[in-house]
Amino acid sequence: MTFLLSPVASILTDKWGIRTTSFIGGLMATIGMLVSSFVNSLELLYLTYGVLLGSGASLAYTPSLVVLGHYFHRRLGFVNGLVTAGSSVFTMVMPLLLSHLLDTIELSATLQILSLMMASLMLCSLTFRPLIVQHQRITDEVDRTSEESLPDQDGCCGSCLDLSIWRNRKYLLWVFAIPTALFGYFVPYVHLVQHVKDILPNANGEILVTCIGLTSGVGRIIFGKLADFPFINRIMLQQVAFLSIGCLTMVLVVARHFVLLVIVCLFLGLFDGCFISLLGPIAFDVVGQKGASQAIGFLLGFCSIPLTVGPPVAGLLYDHMKNYNVAFLAAGVPPIVGALLLCLIHRIRLAPSESIDEETGKSEVKDAVPDLIQSNDILIKTPEKVPLKDSTKEQTKECSVREHSDETTHLCTTHLESQNAI
Repeated sequence: MTFLLSPVASILTDKWGIRTTSFIGGLMATIGMLVSSFVNSLELLYLTYGVLLGSGASLAYTPSLVVLGHYFHRRLGFVNGLVTAGSSVFTMVMPLLLSHLLDTIELSATLQILSLMMASLMLCSLTFRPLIVQHQRITDEVDRTSEESLPDQDGCCGSCLDLSIWRNRKYLLWVFAIPTALFGYFVPYVHLVQHVKDILPNANGEILVTCIGLTSGVGRIIFGKLADFPFINRIMLQQVAFLSIGCLTMVLVVARHFVLLVIVCLFLGLFDGCFISLLGPIAFDVVGQKGASQAIGFLLGFCSIPLTVGPPVAGLLYDHMKNYNVAFLAAGVPPIVGALLLCLIHRIRLAPSESIDEETGKSEVKDAVPDLIQSNDILIKTPEKVPLKDSTKEQTKECSVREHSDETTHLCTTHLESQNAI
């Protein structure tokens, strides 16, 4: 549900704003977790813990990735790595905490404590100050009074959907290749412990999952930082990650010693972190900042199907084969296919109408509206200075520099000096 509703979350993010959407998501997730603590029926848990909590998590998750592009550009990869590394940390910590809570205070009270943790999402959402959208709204309000205002999109669909991303051939290929590569993504996470029990009965397979989570967090930070270097092609880096994930998943079949399994899982987690940390930055690279919200949302929505289907299919193969050899070999094929599909994206040359490169877009806006002060990712409307009549004027220019997030923002204000001061 978290990924399936991501397209809806992205549309609501564009319509309601990042802060409102994420706050509602945190509220829904908190209510879903809290109500689940009072439910004694599995069927009702499908609704409260599955649908309500999952939907709230979706509304909170998508804006948390989108807001990073409002504040960061040069270090966007590193920031995405830091943010997504949090899930790896909690993947290792939460099982230990939950095991202790379940043994001491049982399930109902544990869910109530988790609902308090979910409530923190609402507090975090209040810090989401969408700089780009906020200042664009100021400009839009002024433009509405002008005869040059752009006409509205045709119909309700056009007003909700950003159709420009679906005319971008690079995005179309990317949004097809990524879900294709993820059919086997969750298979090691779900079935690795049982696989170890089958081939090494005395070994603890849970350690391998911990190894994946550990290096996944490290990989998100390392590859996120690496992706920020100008000479690094982020899509090509993601291809390397998919190719490595596919090969390492297949190697699980032939690794019959526990030490070898640990080494394979450490590298598997490393490249897993590479893939995840690059999703947001690549979306901003391919479609630009304007379409990034829905680009990320629809990508995650399409990914929900292969992520859900992969583990049950692997389970069916295990039931028939009585081992995971075929399941792991089959799970390694989709990432390799996805990496090969991404090769085609380097062959695409966008038409001028499709090109939405950020710097080009900024220069076009600057030429079209000369009274906009440009601050890297922020456009601020400023009132025009009205000169005094019959007075001799000198223009002096003062430039102040302020540091905004990781970018240096130059604000230049022009003061009119008159000999007849008022």
